[in-house]
Amino acid sequence: MSYENAADILPEDLLKRVQKFAAGKLIYVPETIGKRSWGKTSGYKRYLAERNQEIKEKFISGSTIENLADEYNLSVESIKKIVYSKNENKELKYKCSLSSAKEFAEAGKLEDWVHLFLLSDGHNKAFSDGLKLFNRYYLGPLTMPLSLFSRCCGPEEDIKYQVNAEWFEKRVQSLKKILQSNDDMPPLIVHFVDHGFELCDGNHRFEALTQLGVKEYPVIVWITEKDEYEEFVGKYTP
Repeated sequence: MSYENAADILPEDLLKRVQKFAAGKLIYVPETIGKRSWGKTSGYKRYLAERNQEIKEKFISGSTIENLADEYNLSVESIKKIVYSKNENKELKYKCSLSSAKEFAEAGKLEDWVHLFLLSDGHNKAFSDGLKLFNRYYLGPLTMPLSLFSRCCGPEEDIKYQVNAEWFEKRVQSLKKILQSNDDMPPLIVHFVDHGFELCDGNHRFEALTQLGVKEYPVIVWITEKDEYEEFVGKYTP
């Protein structure tokens, strides 16, 4: 079996975490099986339905909401929405909009909306695949100050993901016109990690909003570690 350089295949934030435990070591990563057998969107949606049903059954059998949150690496609020939902079988129709994200969130399916967005209008399958590697906490949509975030994509030489300046500005100007006439645009997607934020999706919208002078905007926040989830809740939620 040949090996590959982790720096070539892992996202930067994941690579940093792996390096904390296995820097310089040759490790074997088994294929995912069981509940994280991720495939096409249909398979993913089936997994969520089965997971939520499993959570409901454990709750009925006596598991506490707090224990279920720890077991499934979900927020207490998400567990409550799952176990108390009377519309689990209701078919939610995805739309590339804030109202759709809110509808999914209210049904305890915010994670579902995120992947449906990334695999369609977001055009970011790689990001979706990366999120699926581990259980994550998802919160939102939350209206937050845009001053907390900064772009990681743009024409600047020192930016993480550099793109063509002319193409970037053309896209931003187009979005400015759309944002001025449409108040139901999708939320930004940000990562809370190492006590700060990474703007993962919506860099063009962020720049358009900034140029328009918008101070706050809805975001979906995803978090991997429990201690960071607790830090975020303590700092940024009522």
